[in-house]
Amino acid sequence: MHSRPVLPVHRRVGRAMSRPSGSGRGRRRGDQRRPRSRSNQGRSLVGQEFEVEIGPVAHGGHCVARHEGRVLFVRHALPGERVIARVTDGGDKSSFLRADAVRVLEASDERVDDGCPFAGPGKCGGCDWQHTTAAYQRDLKTAVVREQLQRLAGIEWNGQVQAVPGDDDGAGWRTRVEFTISGGGRLGLRGHRSHDIIKIDNCRIAHPLIGQVGLYQERFKPGLSGLDVAVTSENEVIAVELPLESGDEIPVLGEVVAANGREHEFEVSARGFWQIHPGATTTFVEHVLSKLAPVEGEKVLDLYCGVGLFSAFFADVVGAPNVLGVEGSEPAVEQAHANVPGASFIAGDVREQLDFLEAEADLVVLDPPRTGAGREVIEAIAARAPRAVAYVACDPAALARDLAYASEVGYAPTSIEAFDAFPMTHHVETIAILEPR
Repeated sequence: MHSRPVLPVHRRVGRAMSRPSGSGRGRRRGDQRRPRSRSNQGRSLVGQEFEVEIGPVAHGGHCVARHEGRVLFVRHALPGERVIARVTDGGDKSSFLRADAVRVLEASDERVDDGCPFAGPGKCGGCDWQHTTAAYQRDLKTAVVREQLQRLAGIEWNGQVQAVPGDDDGAGWRTRVEFTISGGGRLGLRGHRSHDIIKIDNCRIAHPLIGQVGLYQERFKPGLSGLDVAVTSENEVIAVELPLESGDEIPVLGEVVAANGREHEFEVSARGFWQIHPGATTTFVEHVLSKLAPVEGEKVLDLYCGVGLFSAFFADVVGAPNVLGVEGSEPAVEQAHANVPGASFIAGDVREQLDFLEAEADLVVLDPPRTGAGREVIEAIAARAPRAVAYVACDPAALARDLAYASEVGYAPTSIEAFDAFPMTHHVETIAILEPR
């Protein structure tokens, strides 16, 4: 990887935009979902407190506990602890309850002071694991990936979630943040599964340049609902005020990625899809290239290609005319054309495009959204009989389901590795290499 000089910090805030937007697949975010109304919950138990022993970690940033036979998914706890859990969602007819650990009676040896005044029960929902170390968080994520692969795909995985270079022991890594604006015009973040705005004056996982340019101290004008902030690989801080108005154009950023002895610059929308950990792009590209080992002249199919990250580096090896990318966002495809001259890109639904595309594929790369690729896409890939497939997944459950579909059509993983590209949260990136059995 080439070293690059640290450039002066630049800051652009507002609506003075010069190019059209490219939304990509939509940014991967912390999945701050809203509570769903369930008519069959019965009498609400919200606010009730139970003393429980905390069991194993579960997918979603919580641990499993039981009280009088009922399952509780408890946030802000760690396996082996005894806590007072306060119910945050569910009733006496619910199949499970959600709860927060509001008091720790017996703490795990892995518990630490989270160091963030905005994390904890009833506070910001952006982080799940600030109450333990980055190393133990990777152990928890490892357990989740193992459980999902075994339960949903019947795969026994003995790997370990790996750290990604570029964060400060789990902090300061997030280069794209979606802030809300409080009634007082200050930056805020949403509470967990809530519309509540938690006012903040710093964010532990956000890139430190966001604070250095003064955004936390700024008072924004009335009428704004949010601020999307991006820190580029060139250390420029770009902020887009929300809501967008008619005629607003979203800025296009320049992101530089060095991998496999080469360097590429990519155009990408400030609100489009891009890996948010500064070390993720290089780590993932180099891993996929090393595992697939492309050779000159091979045909590469890049599905959910975004603005062409993988396409660019594969084109260096196989030749740009041998690369075909498919992406749902037309603006992202326009940027992919600019980013990877000579390669071909198609805008459209991946499943629908695979139904009639006659393109050959020696190698396939797919990086689908959190919901996964699905059975039909996996079957369409297998029908092309590629010699190898790289599946880049941001959700281990979706990956496991798709690996089960792949097994039905004759493809099995030869390698599964997981990366901690989202420290302090429950999210984890997993890359599976599939080959025909």
